[in-house]
Amino acid sequence: MKHGKRRIQRPCARRALSACVLAAALVAGACSRAGDQAGTGAETASILDSADQVAFGFRTLVTDGGLLRAEVFADTALFLDQNTRISLRGVHGDFFGATGAKEATLTSHIGNLNTRTNVLEAWGNVVITSVDGRVLKTPMIRYIQSQNQVTSDSAFVMTEPGSKEMRGIGFRADPNLNAVQVLKVQRARGGTVDVPNEN
Repeated sequence: MKHGKRRIQRPCARRALSACVLAAALVAGACSRAGDQAGTGAETASILDSADQVAFGFRTLVTDGGLLRAEVFADTALFLDQNTRISLRGVHGDFFGATGAKEATLTSHIGNLNTRTNVLEAWGNVVITSVDGRVLKTPMIRYIQSQNQVTSDSAFVMTEPGSKEMRGIGFRADPNLNAVQVLKVQRARGGTVDVPNEN
């Protein structure tokens, strides 16, 4: 895990900064749709109080044996639990394949990055867009670097070029949405659906 350059607010300046960050978080929460898991203002204030550091213009790399798997950006990052957990606001991420080519992008209101396990959780209007035009929208996803897999138990909608659309609850997929396993299909149009064997 490599962190890019960031502007750090030390604890002595955190109190003056809290109001600005809290206001931004409240705006994001107000814009969230029902079912999003965005935190309340009180929860955001609690996180600010316990943060080791606060950074703006955050950037970090997620690698696997030297192979770049993801690049994660955030407007604001709060470092928690001795910098082993990073709470993100205004998240943008890029996923990369084995050849180093970008395969997909991710955006969300809020994220949580565990630097020990390289697991990224994102929620609040999550959108994953593959480079070849597949788009998946869901309230929440979990990216597991060790498996190079995106998972969710939430409702989702995925569209593909050619008027293909699939709706369901829960899925497992590679980050570029090329191989998607749906846990529960609600509706599909214009293609086939891979449902995992429950045995």
